[in-house]
Amino acid sequence: MISVLITMSRVWIFAILAFSLATAQPQSSSVTGNWANPSGSVIQIYRCGTALCAKLIAISAHAPGHIDANNPNPALRNRPLCDMTIGTGFEPSGPDRAKGGKLYDPESGKTYTGTMTREGNKLKLRGYIGIPLFGRTETWTRAPDSVPICHL
Repeated sequence: MISVLITMSRVWIFAILAFSLATAQPQSSSVTGNWANPSGSVIQIYRCGTALCAKLIAISAHAPGHIDANNPNPALRNRPLCDMTIGTGFEPSGPDRAKGGKLYDPESGKTYTGTMTREGNKLKLRGYIGIPLFGRTETWTRAPDSVPICHL
């Protein structure tokens, strides 16, 4: 009788656990999605073919400007930052990492090789020229999926 009760208890525990897992809110477990940079602008990381790309979808009031004023190409210095692609060619290397992409920094007008690493609701971007040792890391925070998107 005791072994039947133990077996039934295990069945109920398994059923409750399975129900809990099935109804739980999924947490985003990849580098894709919306991320807020330290100034408060929001960047969307999304699939573009087999790679990952990043574009500015919301410009913070604290951003230094709304046009690409520091672009090394004078012909591009008046283009809007809104909807600008700032990251291309990142290859996923696991659910929480991407590497080998190019990151454009509108504040400096420079393009860096980069990596992305997600740690919970934080995304660490490492931008560098040459080797990763000579670069810097910036931490972004997960932003809601429903941010007000800037318009051109």
